[in-house]
Amino acid sequence: MTFTKATVSALAITAISTGAAAARDQVQIAGSSTVLPYASIVAEAFGENFDFPTPVVESGGSSAGLKRFCEGVGENTIDIANASRAIRDSEREACAEAGVTDIIEVRIGYDGIVFASQQSGPEFTEFTPSQWYQALAAEIPGEDGAMVENTNTNWSQVDESLPDAEILAFIPGTKHGTREVFEEKVILQGCEDTGAMERMMSAGMDEDAAEEACMNIRADGASVDIDGDYTETLARIESDANGVGVFGLSFYENNTDKLKVATMNGVTPSTETIASGEYPVSRPLYFYIKKAHIGAIPGLKEFAEFFVNDDIAGPGGPLSDYGLVPDPELAETQATVADETTMQ
Repeated sequence: MTFTKATVSALAITAISTGAAAARDQVQIAGSSTVLPYASIVAEAFGENFDFPTPVVESGGSSAGLKRFCEGVGENTIDIANASRAIRDSEREACAEAGVTDIIEVRIGYDGIVFASQQSGPEFTEFTPSQWYQALAAEIPGEDGAMVENTNTNWSQVDESLPDAEILAFIPGTKHGTREVFEEKVILQGCEDTGAMERMMSAGMDEDAAEEACMNIRADGASVDIDGDYTETLARIESDANGVGVFGLSFYENNTDKLKVATMNGVTPSTETIASGEYPVSRPLYFYIKKAHIGAIPGLKEFAEFFVNDDIAGPGGPLSDYGLVPDPELAETQATVADETTMQ
């Protein structure tokens, strides 16, 4: 899809292309807390190996980063937005309205979403999407399709094979890209697997309404939104043994002394099961470049090319060592960055 802005901000584009943004010589990045550690690793290595200042990398979540990215063109706006999901059409429209019309999408690899709890806590070692849907849905349809309040307060009420422990889930807040993947690949999938979505539609809901009802998360304290990064989720789990948190695989792998991970549909999350597609809850990771800033912000293109270099993002590189699953189509991504190919 091609987006054109309703009111062309020619002055902003001219200003940056003629060097106004050169007053800032440091690449500025914001967005996904999942992509944050990878971007930070690359930024530090870039600063050590190139004659450019180390880029500034901030978190805040995918939605917040893309919102800042779409504020406009110029030295007072960020150059790159990190995201744990693809940019939405509505965000591209907002970008275009603000003059950000040429965007380069860079897929850096893949990550899994895992479900982990205290090492010494209840034996949360096996989960299914159905169990998570029945634990966290605000309302669940009865046999006649009528929606009733979810009264499950204990995991063993959901499934007697689960621990006799209070339902207390720490999930990503709505500004995080991880939340969208969690809702679609776990909650919605569980809704479908239990037959709940079919019962809703049989009772008269259309598909969109049924999906919305499926992904409506309870707000009675059993599910807690975490707006910060994974360190906040970890802190919550450390303070309550019944807590189960949603994390990126790489964060879990760097905290195995504190956390134990559960299987999903019988599959243990790992770089191997994510790369093979066997693990069901995984997603691609991205960053987005404002093309108008290339050539105006020193080191921007060099940083992007360095990020997706085989030695950095490929197998055996520092990002895979940290937990990123390398993209088998990394060469295509490298060509996209080298050619400055924008989204259509």
